[in-house]
Amino acid sequence: MNPTEQKVLAAFDRRGARVLSLADFGKTDAASGTVARLVERGWLRAAETPDAYTRTEDGRLQLAGPRDVTIYSRPGCHLCEEAKIQLAPLLKEFGACLTEINIDEDAQLRARYDYDVPVIFLGARKAAKHRVDLVQFRRQLMDSD
Repeated sequence: MNPTEQKVLAAFDRRGARVLSLADFGKTDAASGTVARLVERGWLRAAETPDAYTRTEDGRLQLAGPRDVTIYSRPGCHLCEEAKIQLAPLLKEFGACLTEINIDEDAQLRARYDYDVPVIFLGARKAAKHRVDLVQFRRQLMDSD
């Protein structure tokens, strides 16, 4: 990912916005081309209003640091709750950040992970699904330095 693509994806964090317009990136040919590439990769998607975009979860993961942990889950999932309890001591030990995403709030995530929750990512890499092997996850956290 080049710096311009990274800047566009990161704009969604800095502004706290879920939807940004092409004008927010500088309505130039370069910005337009960057946004088009990110849409093609599935990291951005067109919003309902013209020339407006939202960042997808795949796009958010592209910016994730090596110790950023994402758990895709849903309310009432006992395996998800179990995984969070098991991971908590490791997250604290390694200073890792946890982001929990409810798949039921995003149709694409629900379609992708409906029968697989929890799905756990370490950075942009899938680390586990259904159950967590804590020995393996610890090793992955140690290797993320």
